[in-house]
Amino acid sequence: MLSLTDSIRISSPLSDSRLSFLSQTGSRTSRQLKFVRSRRARVSRCRCSATEQPPPQRRKQRPEKYKQSEEEKGIDPVGFLSKYGITHKAFAQFLRERYKSLKDLKDEILTRHFSLKEMSTGYELMGMHRNMQHRVDFLEWAPGARYCALIGDFNGWSTTGNCAREGHFGHDDYGYWFIILEDKLREGEEPDKLYFQQYNYAEDYDKGDTGITVEEIFKKANDEYWEPGEDRFIKSRYEVAAKLYEEMFGPNGPQTEEELEAMPDAATRYKTWKEQQKKDPASNLPSYDVVDSGKEYDIYNIIGDPESFKKFRMKQPPIAYWLETKKGRKGWLQKYMPALPHGSKYRVYFNTPNGPLERVPAWANFVIPDADGMQALAVHWEPPPEYAYKWKHKLPVKPKSLRIYECHVGISGQEPKVSSFNDFISKVLPHVKEAGYNAIQIIGVVEHKDYFTVGYRVTNFYAVSSRYGTPDDFKRLVDEAHGLGLLVFLEIVHSYAAADEMVGLSLFDGANDCYFHTGKRGHHKFWGTRMFKYGDLDVLHFLLSNLNWWVEEYHVDGFHFHSLSSMLYTHNGFASFTGDMDEYCNQYVDKEALLYLILANEVLHALHPNVITIAEDATLYPGLCDPTSQGGLGFDYFANLSASEMWLALLENTPDHEWCMSKIVSTLVGDRQNTDKMLLYAENHNQSISGSRSFAEILIGNSLGKSSISQESLLRGCSLHKMIRLITSTIGGHAYLNFMGNEFGHPKRVEFPMSSNNFSFSLANRCWDLLEDVVHYQLFSFDKDMMDLDKNGRILSRGLANIHHVNDTTMVISYLRGPNLFVFNFHPVNSYERYIIGVEEAGEYQVTLNTDENKYGGRGLLGQDQNIQRTISRRADGMRFCLEVPLPSRSAQVYKLTRILRA
Repeated sequence: MLSLTDSIRISSPLSDSRLSFLSQTGSRTSRQLKFVRSRRARVSRCRCSATEQPPPQRRKQRPEKYKQSEEEKGIDPVGFLSKYGITHKAFAQFLRERYKSLKDLKDEILTRHFSLKEMSTGYELMGMHRNMQHRVDFLEWAPGARYCALIGDFNGWSTTGNCAREGHFGHDDYGYWFIILEDKLREGEEPDKLYFQQYNYAEDYDKGDTGITVEEIFKKANDEYWEPGEDRFIKSRYEVAAKLYEEMFGPNGPQTEEELEAMPDAATRYKTWKEQQKKDPASNLPSYDVVDSGKEYDIYNIIGDPESFKKFRMKQPPIAYWLETKKGRKGWLQKYMPALPHGSKYRVYFNTPNGPLERVPAWANFVIPDADGMQALAVHWEPPPEYAYKWKHKLPVKPKSLRIYECHVGISGQEPKVSSFNDFISKVLPHVKEAGYNAIQIIGVVEHKDYFTVGYRVTNFYAVSSRYGTPDDFKRLVDEAHGLGLLVFLEIVHSYAAADEMVGLSLFDGANDCYFHTGKRGHHKFWGTRMFKYGDLDVLHFLLSNLNWWVEEYHVDGFHFHSLSSMLYTHNGFASFTGDMDEYCNQYVDKEALLYLILANEVLHALHPNVITIAEDATLYPGLCDPTSQGGLGFDYFANLSASEMWLALLENTPDHEWCMSKIVSTLVGDRQNTDKMLLYAENHNQSISGSRSFAEILIGNSLGKSSISQESLLRGCSLHKMIRLITSTIGGHAYLNFMGNEFGHPKRVEFPMSSNNFSFSLANRCWDLLEDVVHYQLFSFDKDMMDLDKNGRILSRGLANIHHVNDTTMVISYLRGPNLFVFNFHPVNSYERYIIGVEEAGEYQVTLNTDENKYGGRGLLGQDQNIQRTISRRADGMRFCLEVPLPSRSAQVYKLTRILRA
């Protein structure tokens, strides 16, 4: 049965196809999806062709089952295993079975959707949409409901005014409900006589408003477009047939079969006709003569003069006149009132086997989760085009290295309140630009019911959180960030959802298996959240479209996928991992979740080649950042969660002199197989928000007054604060992240208002005034210069660090990255006047960054004469040359090769 989404899509101008597939002749299962890449194009084309068969081979052909289709060349489901030397047979078999399941899933998708592009653009049809034919269309998926109606302030919250019932038009076999809200005619206005009359409510609202009626436009088209005589048979379509009938069967025609005689051949009839027409007056009509040879299935030869052909080809369809029939916004306002005005509050009403219920529509793009203690409401966001936000800035160029500033809009202000998008634009964005970062990552933007959940218990996946502002306010935030050259990443939570029924998706249609698994599998073991049913096509439709929605609608540049371990395993990641490969392919692995992540990366990178995806997985599932065609999941980066955990454990539990340099290095660089894809951070929001303390609070406390902290403790805390950040940002891959405020040593943790603190906002903010304090400004100056070091010297975009000196006794670490030499002395007491460090190039090395400088709050032990060091022709650390550098305790220096000396 044709679904509502199919029937609507046939007539919808929004149904374009950037993603198309090639079908192997005679084999449906070998079909592969081909993506036509386009950044954010609104209109595109779909191409479908058959793959040519390979030329015959002279050598013996392999059996049919071993043949590989043209589209599958370059695809190796276990390719990354051989790349990394992994020989685990069970995991390799798991990858092959997963790839087969992926092909089957794509085949199943194509039975419902024309392409993956269509699968991931459900927001173009689902939810509330303005239709050109003076109406608003609403489409919702609720397979467990028996009755569906829209209720709101626009119809007095009536459950019968705008509805669709089971078994009637407006409901299909897949559980999609379709409701039409007709715009209301103003008093004294009459309905349009033409069904196709359109009113452009949203754009170009001054077109088609000349006041000319449709009848006048048609007359104008006939008079100006058609040549004299061209429309003769259009006006009188039966003229030719009537004349032929009169000639053959009329009173003057043949009366008997003998009189009828045999019909002459075509050539004879043509010559006779030409003879009869030779005395006719000249005509302005094109001259076309059709002649056949009398053969069966003959192809007609059309004979005509070149001028007529040229004139015909130059003739354009009368589209200009057709456009004049499409009234613009002026005509719409004159004739209609909106069925659903901008700002209207509404909900969807269902009648289910378990009784009636009301829900916030799943695809709503603006939601008030708790309106003054009342039930949650959706808000129809459709501002008039003259007031709608218009984008001003182009997308920034995708950088080769990422310096990400992680932030939360609500706590970004100085005042103890929920800050807004506009506050963030005016106060935080300029600071991020000055600090030298090139991207922001925002958490908690997607609508969630409870503020204290930080935004992780999402209720409405297509809505910007109303507590920070409107959808247009968030568009302005993204646009202003782009104007400053900053990328905008969104932390997306598709690993689970809020369990709230009145505002979220849980028990959305009264059934327990609409979006989520039933039973224990549908509930997170420890967090009280719901787990998505990733194997369901409609759930995939919802989630894939959600990713594409944020890119298309809000121009975000990438996603940080939160807590993948919660979705990849049925135990939600709460199990002890030993690193055995069996743990990644046993019965606890959710293959459907893996397939969703592969599809998500394929769709995002095909539609938007510059998009960036970051995986947050505590278990480091193999192949996170490898291509999907080689058995990977296709992410661009993965977050190294163990680095921040290591630093926190060292600061809280281990004395300074017991720090192990080998452990620090091994934790920061991992197994070096995917180090270039690693996102490192010393501390992100978890260290401040998740009940713990920031590093600055651990190191220097909440107060910096000299009476409360000794100068020695202050020096230790600031020194380690700088060194930890410098080694974390430069030893790993091409991406580094810092949480808002930690760059200047924010000394207070974050605590959202909740019942345990009497709903206080005292810790739900950022103390920007601390930048006026000397110590905090010095820490900020160092962090800024550290970002400039990468910005100007392209540290992170270079190859992996060559770590050639790690000494647990002296507590010294040194590595090379391009022409830059990094040296760290973590020893709390020992300083070294002439410490030998190996280098590959002979020459002069100059200090470009020193954590011990006075301007950064250091002791300034290195003199100006020690800023330039010359190599010695002696092998050290496996290098051909070496440097004898001074290393004050608890300090780090960055040297750059400024002059090469030839032997």
